[in-house]
Amino acid sequence: MNSFIDNPLIQGYIKSNNFGQLLGMNFKILNPGEIVYMMSVTKSHLATPMAAHGGSISALMDAAMGVCALSQVISDNRVVSTIELKISFIAPGFLGDKLTASTSIVKAGKRLLFVEGEIVNQEGKLIASATGTFNSYPAEKAGFD
Repeated sequence: MNSFIDNPLIQGYIKSNNFGQLLGMNFKILNPGEIVYMMSVTKSHLATPMAAHGGSISALMDAAMGVCALSQVISDNRVVSTIELKISFIAPGFLGDKLTASTSIVKAGKRLLFVEGEIVNQEGKLIASATGTFNSYPAEKAGFD
């Protein structure tokens, strides 16, 4: 386990992120502002008999970019919320696919962070590409003590 995962804000996020647990998502923080987030496509994610719903793909991307932004500001006891997310679906994610979202910070200001990300399947095929804007604010405003 790395020191980012041991951070109390990250531990609080893991504990309280019921939606991410419902979707079966998990992540690794490589460096501040550099994240990989994973999700295997199960029957619960499907919109058709074979393909994942765009909402589940969007949720993976939003979670990945959010933790990316969070990892950049946790040292200042701050958390983030999504202001804007623009996602392009390039190819479908199919039942059984293992999806990996890779994200990075484009620019971090005092309050706003700009993040970009990609989701690929287990073969490296591009599934989605996105950009997002995140607001940084004190952790206590989100209920973290």
